[in-house]
Amino acid sequence: MQEKIIILDFGSQTTQLIGRRVRELNTYCEIVPYNKFPYGDESVIGVILSGSPFSVYDEKAFRTDLSRLRGHVPVLGICYGAQFIAWEGGGKVEPTQTREYGRAWLTKVDESDPLMSGINPGSQVWMSHGDTITSIPESFKVVASTEKVAIAAYRVGDEKTWGVQFHPEVYHSLDGTRLLENFVVGICGSRKQWSADSFIETTVESLRKQLGNDKVVLGLSGGVDSSVAAVLLNKAIGKNLTCIFVDHGMLRKNEFRDVLHDYECLGLNVIGVDASKKFFDELAGVTEPERKRKIIGKGFIDVFDEEARKIEDVKWLAQGTIYPDCIESLSITGTTIKSHHNVGGLPEKMNLKLCEPLRLLFKDEVRAVGRALGMPEHLIKRHPFPGPGLAVRILGDITPEKVAVLQEADAIFINGLREWGLYDQVWQAGVILLPVQSVGVMGDERTYERAVALRAVTSTDAMTADWAHLPYDFLADVSNKIINRVRGVNRVCYDISSKPPATIEWE
Repeated sequence: MQEKIIILDFGSQTTQLIGRRVRELNTYCEIVPYNKFPYGDESVIGVILSGSPFSVYDEKAFRTDLSRLRGHVPVLGICYGAQFIAWEGGGKVEPTQTREYGRAWLTKVDESDPLMSGINPGSQVWMSHGDTITSIPESFKVVASTEKVAIAAYRVGDEKTWGVQFHPEVYHSLDGTRLLENFVVGICGSRKQWSADSFIETTVESLRKQLGNDKVVLGLSGGVDSSVAAVLLNKAIGKNLTCIFVDHGMLRKNEFRDVLHDYECLGLNVIGVDASKKFFDELAGVTEPERKRKIIGKGFIDVFDEEARKIEDVKWLAQGTIYPDCIESLSITGTTIKSHHNVGGLPEKMNLKLCEPLRLLFKDEVRAVGRALGMPEHLIKRHPFPGPGLAVRILGDITPEKVAVLQEADAIFINGLREWGLYDQVWQAGVILLPVQSVGVMGDERTYERAVALRAVTSTDAMTADWAHLPYDFLADVSNKIINRVRGVNRVCYDISSKPPATIEWE
């Protein structure tokens, strides 16, 4: 039985980060809405209550029945979770006069407490709350304080129940990983059996049972998720897997050819379809970003469906859906707020059953599985790339000529990142073709040509991102090469916007 930690999501923006930190401790965890705890699941070894945008005393605040958790399994409340446990127990939670946000330092620590073991006074933590616990029940014991927060962490009597008002899951809490390890391993007793190798072993066995001798079709994008899913399925069912790679004409320069070659080297059964003319025809004159996306999405479904129907007796559609896709597809009330990006509409259209072998994994875990499967590093480390491709990096209407210009500029930028040893330091990068022209001088002639913007960000999960602080010498080199080598471009800009408030892509 796969032991697990359950993370009850009360709506915090960092809930996924808690999950990633637990997984980094080689322990399996699942994130579920605050009101969906799997009672009766004997594999649960501990529970973490997340933060929340609400105050515990709000009428609409999310609440769960703590009596069914406390005393049954170890419990750790983080921020709102800690305030909720204290408030439910009869303590006081009140608004602070000024919001406590940012770095703080522990001034008192009970190092004899199992949760705080190995954490010393002076350790930096990260606060993010507008309320604070001002008093706790007599049975509770303070185990850590900061200068401004007397009850920074507490334990409930002799129970295996704790609360911390800071966020151990964020990088700014320097001993946060130690605290989570104290809870997950020391208190909950995790045997740390979750790893890429164990995932591959159990998933391959599970896929063979699930699929039997059925045939499966999978849509490849060239990205990490679908590629790892394909290699994993190939390991499980071999020739019964057929992959389809559709070129909508807006891939990167030479990507269709290069990616097909990579897939053939991996031993995958791949059908490559050049449908670029169809997409260019349907996108002609379209400028609105959402219409572009819908045209490309529907076009992909139509092309994929046409090719898949040529394969006899297909019963399953496989997708590279990963865990954040599943989490973001549900609100904490269990209602859908957005569908994930993987070929939506295909299972219904084709009357196929759905197979998602990576749906339990975060992105960094997908890459770890790819390495364990022996995939080449250049495939595993590939930056994310939007499904509509360069169509959402061309502001305005799409033409083959514009795509060709952007492909050349983009290739110079991406190849430059690799040559300068910067590619792996960046989460995602690309060039945007702007719908403006600017005056320039080339030789002795005045020019009036296009401008492009370089975009590069650093991130851990794409939920937030900072613009990459690339060296000036590198940016100067790339700008010079693009202007000299890409006909029709005479100006290069660099996007220094972070997410939020900007998004990573421009459309």
